[in-house]
Amino acid sequence: MKKGSVENEILSIEEIEELWSKTYSAEGKPDWSHIFPFYHEDIIFQDSIQRIEGKVKFEAMCNRLAKRCKSLRMDIYTIIKTDNIVMLEWKMTMSFRIFPKKPIYGTTRLTFDREGLIIEQRDYYDLWGDIMDGIPIIRPIYRLFMRVLFG
Repeated sequence: MKKGSVENEILSIEEIEELWSKTYSAEGKPDWSHIFPFYHEDIIFQDSIQRIEGKVKFEAMCNRLAKRCKSLRMDIYTIIKTDNIVMLEWKMTMSFRIFPKKPIYGTTRLTFDREGLIIEQRDYYDLWGDIMDGIPIIRPIYRLFMRVLFG
């Protein structure tokens, strides 16, 4: 692409992998502070639980999660970049206070604006399915419920 285009302004796949891999640590608390500069002031973040608008609220949400987590780790399996969209496939393993570590599998879509800042982030994952699968007594009941209701 020609110089000055969106493609040249956004982070490379290698930069994204390095930055996002450093966000989560198997040894300690998660820390997003090094990636906050790559987010637009008007970021729209959405996942299975919430929709947040604005960088101040996004940073507050990340900091709340860091405070609640005993440990959190993200393994990135695939990164695909097309124009101003980046898709990440990942496994996030986290533990909270008394609960054991639990993996959650998902993907993230990052949308970059013309200046190369992330204007939208959408995380896709099956929070309840991944959690219920880790509870032996509840797992079969939950899976039966899902099959009956959703085929």
